[in-house]
Amino acid sequence: MSTAQPWTIGRLLQWTSDYLKQHGSSSPRLDAEVLLAETLGRARIELYTSFDTDPGDEARATFRELVRRRAAGEPVAYLVGHREFYSLAFEVSPDVLIPRPETEFVVLALLDAIQNYRAEGRPVEIADVGTGSGVIAICAAKHVAACRVTAIDSSPAALEVARRNAEAHDVAGRIEFVLSDLCTSLPPDRGFDFMVSNPPYLSEREFEQAPADVRNYEPRSALVAGPAGEEVIARLVPQAADRLAPGGSFITEISPMLEGRVLALLRAEERFETAATKKDLAGLARVVSARRRGFP
Repeated sequence: MSTAQPWTIGRLLQWTSDYLKQHGSSSPRLDAEVLLAETLGRARIELYTSFDTDPGDEARATFRELVRRRAAGEPVAYLVGHREFYSLAFEVSPDVLIPRPETEFVVLALLDAIQNYRAEGRPVEIADVGTGSGVIAICAAKHVAACRVTAIDSSPAALEVARRNAEAHDVAGRIEFVLSDLCTSLPPDRGFDFMVSNPPYLSEREFEQAPADVRNYEPRSALVAGPAGEEVIARLVPQAADRLAPGGSFITEISPMLEGRVLALLRAEERFETAATKKDLAGLARVVSARRRGFP
């Protein structure tokens, strides 16, 4: 009679957590849970209601392959094809950045600014520049009842991901998707009340020092701005000043190391006022915003 222990869900999670920790994962237990839940088509919490269940040979084989790829460095979000952001599930692929919690502060800053804005009985016009998977644009459309959103990206593949996410969240009819390098392909008279962005803001040196899964799997063009890091934001600031309505706001995510330089760029642009910083939960500068002069 065999005395081998069965590979129950509980045992798989424990073994995989230990294995991924040895291979450099910063969140081995979470990774194991997400991959096994995806394999079994269940919510993570449901794993704990069937802890002593053997998932079967086929499921174990599928799970084993996902674990192998994760141990080799492939991000969990790309392995399962989705990531949660602002309590919504979004499709992700190697064509787009993996949404991160820090970017939720851009959404919060936008919603706060809109509360104090007068659009004179018309929909609020919002531009999301560098939309990627569309998380900011879609959250805006979901949470601002009277708005129109223009989601802009220079990558056709990223825009396709964003379109699918907008359709999945039933807001595709309120979002226009535009292929453009920042705002350069928009009509000259196209204006907005708010312009938000999570642009590339890493310097080339920062990128080389980033974790291997970032360097090897996420799109470099969506991460690296140039040698200094603020090159893309420096291009975007005057474009925002050109296109924002009086009293409208420019809101951008930044690297904490760029705070002083980005604030200087905004203060040097005479059409902006009240440049300010919002910090993330770690106390690091994460979002910078400025209001267009001429508040109604």
